[in-house]
Amino acid sequence: MTKSANLGFPRIGAKRELKFAVESFWRGETGAEALETAAAGLRDTHWKLQAEAGADIVPTGDFSLYDQVLDMAVLLGAVPARFSALEGLARYFAMARGADGVPAMEMTKWFDTNYHYIVPELAADQSFALSGDAPVRQFREARALGLNARPVVIGPVTFLSLSKPAEGADFDPVSLIEALLPAYEALLANLRDAGAEWVQIDEPVLATDLSQAQRAAFETAYERLSRTGPRLMLTSYFGPLADNLDLAILAGTAGLHLDLVRGAGDLDPALERLRPGQRLSLGVVDGRNVWRTDLDRAYSPVRRAAEALGPDRIEIAPSCSLLHSPVDLDREDGLDGELKSWLAFAVQKLGEVKALALAAAGDPGSAPAFGASRAAAASRRASPRLNDPAVRRRLAETGPGHHRRRSAYPERRPAQARRLGLPAFPTTTIGSFPQTAEVRQARAANRRGEMDDAAYDAFLKDETRRTIALQERLGLDMLVHGEYERTDMVEHFGQLLEGFAFTRHGWVQSYGSRCVKPPLIYGDISRPEPMTVAWARFAQGCSDRPVKGMLTGPVTILQWSFVRDDQPREETCRQIALAIRDEVADLEAAGIAAIQIDEPALREGLPLRRDGHKAYLDQAVACFRLSAAVVADETQIHTHMCYSEFNEIIEAIAALDADVISVEASRSRMELLDAFVDFDFPNEIGPGVWDIHSPRVPSAEEMAELLAKAAERLDPARLWVNPDCGLKTRGWPEVEAAIANMVAAAKALRRARKAA
Repeated sequence: MTKSANLGFPRIGAKRELKFAVESFWRGETGAEALETAAAGLRDTHWKLQAEAGADIVPTGDFSLYDQVLDMAVLLGAVPARFSALEGLARYFAMARGADGVPAMEMTKWFDTNYHYIVPELAADQSFALSGDAPVRQFREARALGLNARPVVIGPVTFLSLSKPAEGADFDPVSLIEALLPAYEALLANLRDAGAEWVQIDEPVLATDLSQAQRAAFETAYERLSRTGPRLMLTSYFGPLADNLDLAILAGTAGLHLDLVRGAGDLDPALERLRPGQRLSLGVVDGRNVWRTDLDRAYSPVRRAAEALGPDRIEIAPSCSLLHSPVDLDREDGLDGELKSWLAFAVQKLGEVKALALAAAGDPGSAPAFGASRAAAASRRASPRLNDPAVRRRLAETGPGHHRRRSAYPERRPAQARRLGLPAFPTTTIGSFPQTAEVRQARAANRRGEMDDAAYDAFLKDETRRTIALQERLGLDMLVHGEYERTDMVEHFGQLLEGFAFTRHGWVQSYGSRCVKPPLIYGDISRPEPMTVAWARFAQGCSDRPVKGMLTGPVTILQWSFVRDDQPREETCRQIALAIRDEVADLEAAGIAAIQIDEPALREGLPLRRDGHKAYLDQAVACFRLSAAVVADETQIHTHMCYSEFNEIIEAIAALDADVISVEASRSRMELLDAFVDFDFPNEIGPGVWDIHSPRVPSAEEMAELLAKAAERLDPARLWVNPDCGLKTRGWPEVEAAIANMVAAAKALRRARKAA
């Protein structure tokens, strides 16, 4: 009988219960026991929900209070020494968020997703030992419910590949494989003794270009781990295995999972090369998008595999963990019936997985699901709401001249300096200011009709005036309006563009307790009217200092949305770029001297394999330039990127031709700037000196030290001073204190430069 399996489930809860429980603990309103009780309740609910949706095999160990990579580091005893004075949850959350006098660990993107993980820090002589029994406890919890549970573990090669050397060390973390393996062997033995027959061991690094060291580490690891105890389901996702397929098959594991949504070409060679008796898991339901699966199309590889191996040797699964999907479409009551019929969230995807498993086993019970899938696919193909002829005509008329600024940066720079009149080391922020309870309550009251539009508009203007005045008082040189009218940097623009739709409960986890609700791009995109001009003009009217116009870039809007899958993503991105271009032109016409077009997701879309990098980066750069190149020389274009490794894309960053780029740099202690040094980055840059994802308020001295490090690496005349990211999630007391320290650090650097 073909089994249906799940690889991972959203941990936040359908109502974001985990977010609220964790944040209550952080505020000191509840204790550790209450948090653990809430977490256990969510795990119980989610396992039952998955089983009811049709999963024959449910995952355990996929739950986390913050991040699964952080959990693995703690489990393996890989805790940096600076956290040794802390214990339990205090230490755990300090590693992720920092604590008084203790900076947090680095955070970056999980492969090419918008999920962020905490980067393990390892010493050259790192020792590993199991610390805690969370994987065993969670497995036993699920078994106590009578469920067929399979523990999930991040594989050793992926864990080491995602790690970094501790500060001051210079070695390849993968070289620690021999030191790491005893801890993995002990973990697998503990799971075996607890009754686990199978363990899902995740090695998504197999979807990337592996070094010889990684390949050797993989062979070493699985020659040992495949003999330890439970049978291993080696799981990779986010792309094809391609040239790593033989490495995965010959690892000796009892099962292999393939992501056939992004790596359909792996199936036929896998069927030819699988070892006798090796089980194959088929990831044929997209775990990263929300469109309903075309079950007839998905069944084609299932049928081929069932015919080649027999139905008992295959499992049907999502392509990857459903962590990247909203929880349950049935909670959505604001979508029109047609659009809703085209969608599937995590719970519905498990129903699709079950239907495909039933079909593979020849069970007629799959027929209703297949019929509904055909009806939805036909409805979507025939719908007139997908295509806008005017948008397509405009796109066809766009040429190379639309992608170039009028002059090169060296000619633009003096024109902008004359217009803006900024000091050396100009200070600014990235865009948003705290979205306080009062702001959220006013927004909710307006939505409920309890506060009319005029009163709400007056409230927002008061908040904007107050924020402008605060920035002036604190001494910032270039201001922002605070973005109080915006719920989210992508959702806000999507609500004002054609071709987007929105859910009420479609939350996914971005990092820690931070959840986002990506828009749905279902049709062609256009801008009916200006989106930000009125607020930018109002804010600029409140100050003599320059106030930036704030926009989200086309690549980030694309990456942080659930994107239509019926046309190339590049075409959708270019449509967004033209809409943003119109907004940029209108902001300039309104007298806005500096316009920031944020692209924090630029690197996120980079293909995992190098052979796809150039084509993607060329497309991404072209879309950004299409959005920005409409302005005159004296208008300054800013962009922002955060939590990325820049080395691989530094040429593309320069090709954006933004006058100023601000980047995350504080957690890495300015190490990320090395890419800009080695490349000799030609434009202006603002390296973040304040980690806004931590509640710590860094001192002026600490920020000045970081700025000094930056000034050693880059031309001081081109340095800006700013936080790592927007301040939406922070509280006002820490924001005011940190900005005051940041301005003081910039002034100290100016004095030092004059004295030199």
